[in-house]
This record gives sequence, C-alpha cells and structure tokens, in this order.
Amino acid sequence: MQPKPNRLGAGKRAPLLPKGAAVDWPPPVTAPGHLLGPLRAVRRGALLVLWTLAAIPVQSVLLLLPGHAKRRFARLYWRIFRHLMGLRLRVIGGAARGTARGGRPVVFLASHSSWLDVPVLGSTLYGCFVSKDEVADWPLISTVAKLGRTVFVSRSRTQTGREREAMQTRLREGDNLILFPEGTTSDGSRVLPFRSAFLSIAEGSDAPLVQPVSVVYDRLAGLPAGRATRPIFAYFGATAIGPHFWRVAQWRELGATMLLHPPLDPLEFADRKALAQAVWSTVAAGAAELRQNRPARPLATVPPGAGAIGTHAPSLSRPFHPIRSRSAAN
Repeated sequence: MQPKPNRLGAGKRAPLLPKGAAVDWPPPVTAPGHLLGPLRAVRRGALLVLWTLAAIPVQSVLLLLPGHAKRRFARLYWRIFRHLMGLRLRVIGGAARGTARGGRPVVFLASHSSWLDVPVLGSTLYGCFVSKDEVADWPLISTVAKLGRTVFVSRSRTQTGREREAMQTRLREGDNLILFPEGTTSDGSRVLPFRSAFLSIAEGSDAPLVQPVSVVYDRLAGLPAGRATRPIFAYFGATAIGPHFWRVAQWRELGATMLLHPPLDPLEFADRKALAQAVWSTVAAGAAELRQNRPARPLATVPPGAGAIGTHAPSLSRPFHPIRSRSAAN
C-alpha cells in the first residue's frame, strides 16, 4: 500500500517528466488549517495589491528624477512585497560592487524555479530584471515590471541585436542586470542548463562582471522543505500564476536561501559558452547543497587557462571571503 501523505504531502514523489512536459505538480493542496489557509491567501493578496497600487505613483515620479532613488525604491518595493507574502530570506555571501559604488556593472545569473524569485532577488540586489516579452502583456504585473525598468526579450533571432543593445544601454547607464539564463522555470529539484546566448552582453573589453546566484526554497510551515514539498514553490509546466499564488500563499512560514557566489570576469574565459558552463556548474553545485539542507557557502570558480567547456569546476575548498550571511526577517 502507498504511504498516506501527511499534512505536508509526505509520501508523494514528484513524477519523472520528459523535458518540456506540461504538468501541474504537485496537485492543488490545502495548507494546514482548512479555514486559516484560504484566509491567509486572501489577506496576503489584498495587501499586495494595495501596496502595489500605492507604490506605482511613487515610482512613476522617481523615474523622472535623476539619481538612484528609483533603484532604491524598487528594492524597497520588493522587500515589502516579500514581507507581505510571508517569505523569510536568508542571504549567504555578498553582492559584487556595481557601477553605483564605483565598480564595474554586474550581471547576476540566477537559478529560476518560481515567480517568487523576482521578490527574492529584487529585495536584495540592485538591478533591472531581464524578462520574457510575454510578461509585458500581463495585467498589473506588466506595469510593475515596466516601472522597474525591466528589459523584455523575445525568442526571435531577428530581435537579438536590438535586445542586446537595450541591455548594454542599461549597463552603460550604471544599472546592473538580473538574468535567468535557464530561459524557463524548473521544478525546483535541479538547475537546467544555461543558455550561452544570454551572455552575449558579457563580451568585449568592457564586459561587466558576472555573479552566479543560487536560490532554493527550503522552509515550509516551519519545517525544512524536501523533495515532496519543494515543488509547491515551483511555477512551471501548465501551472497558471493565479492558482499557483493561491496554493503557495495559504502556507505559513515560507523560507528561501540565496547563495551569492564570487563574481567572475568574462575576460578570463575563452568564450561565452565556457563562461556559461562555469556559471551553471557553480549555481547548480550551490543549489544542490542548499536542497540537502546542509551548511552552505559561496563557491569559488577558478577558470583554467584554456577555458575549455566542462573544465570549470566549483571548489568547495576555496570559499569566497569574506562571507556575509544574514537573515531577512518576515
């Protein structure tokens, strides 16, 4: 007989799926407390809408003004958004210095399993997101994205040059960029291969720094998230954002960990494919450590002289120093 699932879904195992399969896993669940769960989701949804409506005119004005106020307010918006969502964040490591602090611009390359990645990354990092162009048509969400100066990209090769120029313009203006080089969301149990085309902006003598970022959702209802419960956070397959929000917003004490690895200099790699492989190896190794609920630390990736693909191995014995770890309270 199959084991009876407990309140967190123990006993269920995520199905092995062919690549690109359209599924909705796990099936819709009710959070502990058959009445409190829906009430919690309604309260969170209402507060998020009210906060967004209040923030839109503020950011609209700040976009017209010079200086960094628009960047700071964007990060504040996502911090309060995450707080209202009930998502606690633990950050390990430190972000690379961007142009706003006297350094080179930075392109953050992060793992991607959920729309929750946006408030997680946006509440911690200064940077503009790079998003698929479909988001530009989503009600309210598109407004928030545009006010955050998101760069929209398509899969059309005819638009590649224009989109690359738009991203480089952001970098020249002193912004950092936040990219999801998997090109889609995963089920949270692995990091999909990175697409090297996203790193075309990291070529040339004035290339920005590239910083790998691992994000894992590791706490649910006060307990460590495991194989059976981590897919609750994942937004993939045929899942619609409305039902997914309803499902995840019912749970209390959501938790995530962000691992900021040492930045890499693209000039030390033979080409963007070698760089993409090195970043993917680091992000995947860091995410694997976090998924096992082990103590994790940023991984130092040392590029070999040849820069051949497959030879960039993250080193657990060479941590990034200094390590800055903090918890962002709910």
